[in-house]
Amino acid sequence: MNLPDDDRKLFLKLYHPLLLYVNNKHKILKDFQSPEDLFKEALEDIEKLKEKLYSKPDQIDSFVRENPQGFSAEELEIISSWQHFVKGRFYIVRFLKDHAVFMNEGRSPKAYGVKGLAMQWELIGNLPRIVQATLLPFKGKIIFDGSFSCYNIFFGSGMKSSINDSFRQAKASYGIITSLPFSPKDAAPSDAERLRAFLRSQESRDIHWQEIEELLSKKPELLPIYSEEMGRVQARKYRKKLKDIGINEGWFAIIEGIIIAGGQDQKEVEKIAYSLLPEEKRKLVHIFHLKRK
Repeated sequence: MNLPDDDRKLFLKLYHPLLLYVNNKHKILKDFQSPEDLFKEALEDIEKLKEKLYSKPDQIDSFVRENPQGFSAEELEIISSWQHFVKGRFYIVRFLKDHAVFMNEGRSPKAYGVKGLAMQWELIGNLPRIVQATLLPFKGKIIFDGSFSCYNIFFGSGMKSSINDSFRQAKASYGIITSLPFSPKDAAPSDAERLRAFLRSQESRDIHWQEIEELLSKKPELLPIYSEEMGRVQARKYRKKLKDIGINEGWFAIIEGIIIAGGQDQKEVEKIAYSLLPEEKRKLVHIFHLKRK
């Protein structure tokens, strides 16, 4: 989940001179005279420089134009891309193989796949955690700018459920974003993917019922997906009820929440169910297996 060492060194080679440029303009740190001096500065003082940089991002443009360090065109292109930074509070919601997932706060959540420089991610502790961070594009990836503030806030089960539902909504809407700048049009998932995400939990179904109804109204061809996902939900409930009345094994067919056929053989149950229904309804049947433990 971290950049290769060569890329980490390249980032520091480019980023520290940019902060020096900002300091030379605003005289924030008196002992910061060369890029190497930044390693000697306190973190809170470095954060002051970063705040000044992000509050006036046109300084990135002027640095690229002036090019005081004599960087190559390729290096300047990397620096110029930092104008597309994303700054704010994020929930760290997942650790995946290639990146950590940062999700922004707000009514339209987005999930970003973020790499560290030399981050010991295990120190974050249990997820989700809330952090203040700035995300930057870097060679087709997203990184954070070397540091972030981790709030000492821990969430109960209800809040965790809400955060996880927002994460599912973000994935359904945009996928996991792995490059900046981000264009919603480039990452729009299919309607089928959105519908599956909306149906994944009871909380999500309650929150997104209007979107679900709108999708099904506009695209009736999604009804089999709706029936499949809801059939799985209903099957979980029926499994318990069937065992409660002493049925421990068998195959069953559900449509619109109603069991319409049952038996010991899958093909037999499918045949019965299909014989009972008009042809256009057959694709909406969900078949499930109750197994003896």
